[in-house]
Amino acid sequence: MKSFREFYHKLRIHLAGQYDRPKLYEKYYGIKIGEKTRITGKLHLGSEPFLIEVGRNVRLTQEIRFITHGGVSIFRDKHPGLNFFGRIKIGDNVIIGSSAIICPNVTIGDNVIVGAGSVVTKSIPSNSIAGGNPAKVITSIEEYKDRKLKTGVYIFEKDPKKRKEEILRELENKEKELGIIK
Repeated sequence: MKSFREFYHKLRIHLAGQYDRPKLYEKYYGIKIGEKTRITGKLHLGSEPFLIEVGRNVRLTQEIRFITHGGVSIFRDKHPGLNFFGRIKIGDNVIIGSSAIICPNVTIGDNVIVGAGSVVTKSIPSNSIAGGNPAKVITSIEEYKDRKLKTGVYIFEKDPKKRKEEILRELENKEKELGIIK
């Protein structure tokens, strides 16, 4: 019976929209998630999802792994029952890229972007961009914003076909402006 229930929960989460998934993860797994958070793909929560807390206005992309335990089973012959657990706390206004791994006892501050594929073994301070294995602070959120304001394009079209045309046109204009293409 438990396996059918788990299958049903996973199916409901899979079929849910990115704004509905947080409620289902909270309901089925006990993870704490703030409002306006989006989950755009599958999360791997490990065996202690109740140790994970996610703030408001967070974007969790696909295949993120939260690890809340581990690393001591090799000592159990001499230390039966030994376990290691650690909480994970993610602040407000955070983006975590695809396939990132968040390790135990990590706090990710407010206004942070964690790059895709990063392995976060230590806490990341607020207002920073971090990436790599192990993840390290790369720049401040302000420096990153300044760069993106210079290199980004503004897209407003909603119709998919027209949106594609607008993206290609605006990207080509920006590449010419920056000297990337002539």
